[in-house]
Amino acid sequence: MADLHNVFISHYGEDEKQLDSLKQNLKNHGCDARNSSVEKKDYDNKRHSDAVIARYLRICIRWAKTFIVMIGEHTHERKWVNYEIRQAIKQGKTIVGVYEKGCKDNVKLPGAFKEFGGSLLGWNSTDKLIDVINGRMTVNEKPDGLPVTGPVSYPMIYIKCK
Repeated sequence: MADLHNVFISHYGEDEKQLDSLKQNLKNHGCDARNSSVEKKDYDNKRHSDAVIARYLRICIRWAKTFIVMIGEHTHERKWVNYEIRQAIKQGKTIVGVYEKGCKDNVKLPGAFKEFGGSLLGWNSTDKLIDVINGRMTVNEKPDGLPVTGPVSYPMIYIKCK
């Protein structure tokens, strides 16, 4: 029986084929990932205010244990992707970036991901992704799956002590 995990997979709507492929890769590796993100097939096409969308996304992210953001050519341009990352940080979720299949080194990360960080994996690193979801490791890879070498920048957190 596959391990069951509640995840939120943030993605650019035009990349849903890759979203389906990611979910299938996880399932093929024994990880049944129940995704709470909004997919086109579930979207109702009604005009909703930003406040309604934001509330719905917060609820969906709250349900998930792990927050995965699929990083593709246009992901960094999407306002809701950055909003979702910020909400995941506020809610204390494990954050994982997964480069989409075929991405090259010049793919831009969403601003919120650059600011707050998290594990970053290449497309073919499904085993490592499952280890990150299970809390066994953190990883930083390039889009081709090779490890990031040299200094890695993490956000600096300042704490004011009394």
